[in-house]
Amino acid sequence: MSDQPTTALSFAVMGAGGVGGYFGARLADAGAQVAFVARGPHLEAMRAAGLRIKSALGDAHIHPVEVSDDPRRIGPVDVILFAVKLYDTEAAAAAMAPMIGDNTIVLSLQNGVDGEETLARRLGAGHVMGGASYIFSAIEEPGVIRHTGRMARIVFGELDGQPSARAEALLAAFETAGIEAVLSPAIDLELWRKFTFLASIAALCGQMRQSLGPILATAETRRRLAAAMAEVAAVARAKGIALDEEVVEAHLAFADTLDGAMKPSLLQDLERGARTEIENLSGTVVRFGAELGIAVPNHAAAYAQLKKYAEGRPTIP
Repeated sequence: MSDQPTTALSFAVMGAGGVGGYFGARLADAGAQVAFVARGPHLEAMRAAGLRIKSALGDAHIHPVEVSDDPRRIGPVDVILFAVKLYDTEAAAAAMAPMIGDNTIVLSLQNGVDGEETLARRLGAGHVMGGASYIFSAIEEPGVIRHTGRMARIVFGELDGQPSARAEALLAAFETAGIEAVLSPAIDLELWRKFTFLASIAALCGQMRQSLGPILATAETRRRLAAAMAEVAAVARAKGIALDEEVVEAHLAFADTLDGAMKPSLLQDLERGARTEIENLSGTVVRFGAELGIAVPNHAAAYAQLKKYAEGRPTIP
C-alpha cells in the first residue's frame, strides 16, 4: 500500500449518504477509482442516473458510477471511507469484509468517539484510521447530495499517532481531489474536540427542533449550548483527553460563522422520522458521565427527551 503511487489508490465508500457520498464523489470526479455501497432508492437512482453533488464549492455529476449493495461485487480496495451511522457500525463492519485486503485502510468518518474502537475490535487496529469530517451535507433526494455552506474538511490520522507512508499517500489523494484534509498526530483529541461540538448542537437543536441559528441567537439556549459543550469537555478530560480550556469559546465562535439554517444530522433524522444517533451522542455522554462521576445535566435532559426517537418516530408520542 505505502509503495503505491497516489493515483493508484482504489476507494470504496461504505455509507454513500451525505458524508460518504460527498467525499467519494469528489474523489471520483478527480479520477480516482471509487466504488459505492448503497441501498434502496439511493442505490437505484445512482445506477440509473449517477451521483450528483450540489455544492457552493462546485457541483459534480458522476455517471456512470460503480455502485452495489453487495461488497462482494466490489472486492478488496486500498481505502474504505466508512461513513455509516453509528448504530450500523457492527453490521457494516461485518458486511464489508470482502472489500478488505491485507493492507486496506478503513478510515472512519463517523460522528461519535467509539466507532474506531468498534472497527479495531472487529477488523484489527492495523486496518483502522480515525477521522473527523466537518461538513453539513445530506441526501436531498435519491442520487443527489446537497452540501450546505462551504465547509468540507477531513482531519484524520493513525490511531497510535505515529507518522506513516500510507497516511501521507491518503493525504495526497485527498489533496489531488481538492478535498481540504489535515493529517493529525493526535486523532483522539480531534475526535473529542468534534464530539464536544457535534453532540451538543445535536442535543439542543434536537430538543428545540430548531436549526443552529435560533439556538445561537437566543440567550438562554446559547447558554445551554455552552453548558452542554462544557459537560462533554469535562468528560473528555476525565478520560485523559487534553482538551484546551478555551474549547467551548472556540466552538461558539466557530458556530457563529456558520449558516444559521444548518441542521445537525440528528435533527434531520428527527424531521424525517428516521432512526437517530442519540444513543451514540448524548447517550454516550450520559454513560461516560455516570462512569466517571461527571455531572452532565444538559445531555441527560436531551437524552431523556430524545431517546424514544432512537429507532425512529415512535408509534405512540
